[in-house]
Amino acid sequence: MPVDLAPPNPAHLFPIAGLRIGVVEAGIRKLGRKDLTLFLLDAGASVGAVFTSNRFCAAPVQICQSHLASGAAIRALLINTGNANAGTGADGLARARSTCDALAQRLGVDAAQVLPFSTGVIMEPLPAERIIAGLDAAIAAAQEDNWLAAAQGIMTTDTVPKAFGTQVMVQGRTVSMTGISKGAGMIRPNMATMLGYIATDACVAPNLLQPLAKALAQASFNRITVDGDTSTNDSLVLVATHKAGHATISALDSPEGQALYQGLLKVALQLAQAIVRDGEGATKFISVQVDGGATAEECSLVAYAIAHSPLVKTAFFASDPNLGRILAAVGYAGITDLDTEGIELYLDDVHVATRGGRNPAYQEADGQRVMQQSEILVRVALGRGQASHTVWTCDLSHEYVSINADYRS
Repeated sequence: MPVDLAPPNPAHLFPIAGLRIGVVEAGIRKLGRKDLTLFLLDAGASVGAVFTSNRFCAAPVQICQSHLASGAAIRALLINTGNANAGTGADGLARARSTCDALAQRLGVDAAQVLPFSTGVIMEPLPAERIIAGLDAAIAAAQEDNWLAAAQGIMTTDTVPKAFGTQVMVQGRTVSMTGISKGAGMIRPNMATMLGYIATDACVAPNLLQPLAKALAQASFNRITVDGDTSTNDSLVLVATHKAGHATISALDSPEGQALYQGLLKVALQLAQAIVRDGEGATKFISVQVDGGATAEECSLVAYAIAHSPLVKTAFFASDPNLGRILAAVGYAGITDLDTEGIELYLDDVHVATRGGRNPAYQEADGQRVMQQSEILVRVALGRGQASHTVWTCDLSHEYVSINADYRS
């Protein structure tokens, strides 16, 4: 069961003018489930995207990067579940390109104006013919208010669809933004998330979309981890349709730019944290906050050392306050000149360790009380400076092993 994660509220999934979504069953891997999702963008839309840093990146990731680098005006996003088309070599590239060609022909655009995305089992041939056979139905089904269906259509081991939207005021105009994501395992994005799509009708200078997408990823999706594995297919896409009717935002540090960024970040944070809350087998949602670092980078090292530790994560699953495991993770995080006597450790409101050792006032019953909660804050103070960093993770349960052992069956 997901940790304190409710299904999306349809009232908060705002249609984005200039963007339509079609979702259909194509029989890509399993019958009786929607597995092909199509985003159709009006002419004039702008796109920014970030992708996995995994060197074994999937064929669709390679094609997306090539199409975006060409400067083509993107008109469609084509997403399939059930097959990752990763580890498939030249054949995988050819199959992904054939789906782009087929969709481009139907839309009357160039193939470079189509971005393909895949998620699912790695190292199996993409059934391109099934995707192509489903294109006409997906085009016919496309409508502006199809966000919930899209969130359902991109799920794999997710138990809850992930979708969220909000609205902000820019120059007296209401600007809408809505997004979806998927992911529950193989999560430590390192550039984006498993799959994420955020769209807004804001009028934004096209050259801002790429830095905006990267900034959103850095502040949200790049701060989550379920199991420390970076997927071959991670992709985060940001679309602006320029339909809101306000003057074009040309600088992110302007009042209008900041209003837009904060609204988009609200969406991105909701989607990123939903992935952790729905982590495979998760029973706890854990925030790891590291303060007092000399740099944000060393705070990140410590936060991820804690968040990735199987010993820490299994202790949280068991509600066992074996909190020396957290200090051990701090010690091996990679800060070579770390003064352990400067370390303070807190579990929510409980002061566990001081000056690198057990706080004399700490009672194990207090630690256990916190560890039994479904949401927990771990805070480490390094005593080295003013920098800080926060990541979000979950516990590691028996169910995680079962889900991944049975994934292909």
